[in-house]
Amino acid sequence: MAAGFEGKFWPYLRLLQPALPRLRKDGSVTLVTAASAHAAFPGTAGLAAINGALQAMVPPLATELAPLRINAVAPGVIDTPWWDRVPAEQREALFEGLAAGTPVGRVGQAEDIARAIHMFALNGFVTGVVLDCTGGSNLAAGR
Repeated sequence: MAAGFEGKFWPYLRLLQPALPRLRKDGSVTLVTAASAHAAFPGTAGLAAINGALQAMVPPLATELAPLRINAVAPGVIDTPWWDRVPAEQREALFEGLAAGTPVGRVGQAEDIARAIHMFALNGFVTGVVLDCTGGSNLAAGR
């Protein structure tokens, strides 16, 4: 778990602090966490801790650094090269199964996350928000 914090949690803080004097006072910073922060999948406790820690920082940072806006996007399963370690046939079956459990009927694409980040950058009236970008997979009813 220490390696996970070192690879994802600490870099945000190490980059944000020295960047603050160079950012527009009314600018926007968007962290990318993950829906695993509040999921209960076996084997993901470390991921949940790392992403949960990032998400927990969003509201206090939004007030401490105001008027700079701080938000986060929490993706669910996104079809990116990260999944290339899973054999193609197995990955396709996994994605089909996961897509069937979402109201939107598919797994996410990188563009879905980019659009969410873009929305935060453009909307000057949103701060302190963690946006689940999961296709609804986090909803109790599913599809």
